[in-house]
Amino acid sequence: MMIGEGPHGPGVLVIEPMGNAGRFLVEAAGRLGVRLYAATHEDVHDGYPQWLRAALAGVCATDLTDTPRALEDMEAFCRRHAVTGIAPAWELFTPLAALLAERLGLPGNDPRLAHAPRNKILMGEAFAAAGIPAPRWAVAHDAAEARQAAEALGWPLVVKPAEQGGSWGVSVVDGPDGLAEAVAAARRFTHAGPHGLELDTRVLLQEYIPGREYSCDTVVVGGVAHPLPVVGKDTTEGRYRIETGHTCPSGLPAPLVREVQDIAARAALAVGVRDGIAHTEVKIPPGTGSPYVIETGARLPGDNLCEVVEAATGVNEAVAQLQAVLGLAPDTAPTRTDAASIRFLLPEHGGVLRRVEIPDLPGTHSELHLRPGDTVPEPSDSACRIGHVVARAETADRARALAGRAAARSLVEVG
Repeated sequence: MMIGEGPHGPGVLVIEPMGNAGRFLVEAAGRLGVRLYAATHEDVHDGYPQWLRAALAGVCATDLTDTPRALEDMEAFCRRHAVTGIAPAWELFTPLAALLAERLGLPGNDPRLAHAPRNKILMGEAFAAAGIPAPRWAVAHDAAEARQAAEALGWPLVVKPAEQGGSWGVSVVDGPDGLAEAVAAARRFTHAGPHGLELDTRVLLQEYIPGREYSCDTVVVGGVAHPLPVVGKDTTEGRYRIETGHTCPSGLPAPLVREVQDIAARAALAVGVRDGIAHTEVKIPPGTGSPYVIETGARLPGDNLCEVVEAATGVNEAVAQLQAVLGLAPDTAPTRTDAASIRFLLPEHGGVLRRVEIPDLPGTHSELHLRPGDTVPEPSDSACRIGHVVARAETADRARALAGRAAARSLVEVG
């Protein structure tokens, strides 16, 4: 649906478009005829790629870590440029987006709950208040408190930072011997780069839920939830659970798809999403058919999931998000019934990337995240990914197999 014509269309301010979501929002704005603006730090903007700089109608340079100043600067900018929509793209700034939307009288999320999608402790409280099925959890400030909490939760358990993303600082711990190290790993994140935002250094301990992982996004407009497709997720095993791929459709039976969509919508509403999009991750224990919500973010998904979902269903999640923040009915009806799968190339160890080759198989395309000569982090979180391959096919099984075949035939040398 076209809602504007070139530079005269509605204006949307994206609070930090740097990152995986930015490219999809830029493309969606072009489809809709939306003027796209960015709010960011001046030094961060200096590092924007040229394609992002060229796509923006303007930039509000401010200090996003200083809420009063940022709100004042962004309000003045929005009024000057007749901005009528506020779109959060960087998870840690979703509360700021909610406050700005309220200040301007624009569609947005509930400011009273806006920290819940960012802070997993507040998220757990919001889920409990709304009766959302979720893992049991506890909070710890240090290893001693974590040991006490673990006695009640049992083993294994998941240790994660209160505020962080990308599987950073997340560990699955099988027993007390690895707990102190896991707590230290979760607490090492005191500030989030590249903006320097101060983080809550408390640690969340979560009951480990066995079973397959899935994600489901939800677009909300005026408090009404519009469910999006369910996506199957693959991860590594062991202490670190890094996402290795995603496949749409999920392969779940239709009744269970509807149940996952319903619980994802309830989770989105529970954390205050009123006009925007939410990305929800769930697990389904074997033999139960009962989804548990692991967490929800009030933002577009990462991991190129926007591309995967659109390739499989025709639904453009970034278009739907822009429509939602403008208070418009979102285009969420599938227009095709194909399948798509993404697989990430992970190293066996950290070091320097010496060589990488991804085969060009029919039905696939690939992209490199790192180049030869770049430093490869240890494989403990998603920062270690070297590249990815996306496959399209008639069924989910074929798409997943094709992406896996391309990934298996890829050559990665790390020295």
